[in-house]
Amino acid sequence: MHLKSEDLSRIEILFESGMVPPPYSHIFKLKISFGKFFLDTNLDLTYTDREELSEEEILDEGFTLDDDFHFQGEIPIVWEKPLKELYARSKWSNNKLDDEGGISILAKDRHGQIVRTVPLNQQEWQNFSQDYIQAIYEISKKEAPLQLNYLIRENQKQTEINLTVKFSLRKVEVSVNGKLNEADWEETKQLLSYVFLPDYDYGKAKEKTPQHVGQFIDCGDGYWHEIGKGVINIDNSFDAVSKMKEGFEHLAYH
Repeated sequence: MHLKSEDLSRIEILFESGMVPPPYSHIFKLKISFGKFFLDTNLDLTYTDREELSEEEILDEGFTLDDDFHFQGEIPIVWEKPLKELYARSKWSNNKLDDEGGISILAKDRHGQIVRTVPLNQQEWQNFSQDYIQAIYEISKKEAPLQLNYLIRENQKQTEINLTVKFSLRKVEVSVNGKLNEADWEETKQLLSYVFLPDYDYGKAKEKTPQHVGQFIDCGDGYWHEIGKGVINIDNSFDAVSKMKEGFEHLAYH
């Protein structure tokens, strides 16, 4: 059963990581109520089955001993439309989640009807949830907005592109040689998917801004990677590096 998106009063998104081993295995529940001026939001993120591991094993994987996260607060109303649109275009299964895990949805409308279902477009819901959680991290000051720097150095010309991705506002600020504009949210999200797909060789990365001809990216941690040398496709069937170059060149020259 599909409730009318315009009648929705609350959506709960429950995610289970399934067969993923600890310390990565986790569950989260997002409770989102639609208010007049904001989305009243609760997040409970809990890592599971860590009692099987030693403290050292958890720390060696880059985690801390307390990675659970809880939030209650207001998220900007700009998130309402994409969430309701996602709900409206989703198809549903009446089956429960299997061992692979995934997302299940509870939806409630203003008439009091409640529907529990599993979306067939799992990846879309997982992507939305991760973006929404990133917005929560910004609002709670757990993390700053994502910043990327890209440098195109030619013989007689240098173009510097700075991206600031504000998940809390679904807004992207792009600066090209100091000139500030706003970039398209969905296009930038596509570009980010290319940025974080390749492998980055930190053995070849430089902390100083490169001075030789080429294209370079700093993913926000202060290390410059040269495109084509320190940034390598991990899948031979998909050239993410070229897609990334095209995306930044489009931002620079259009």
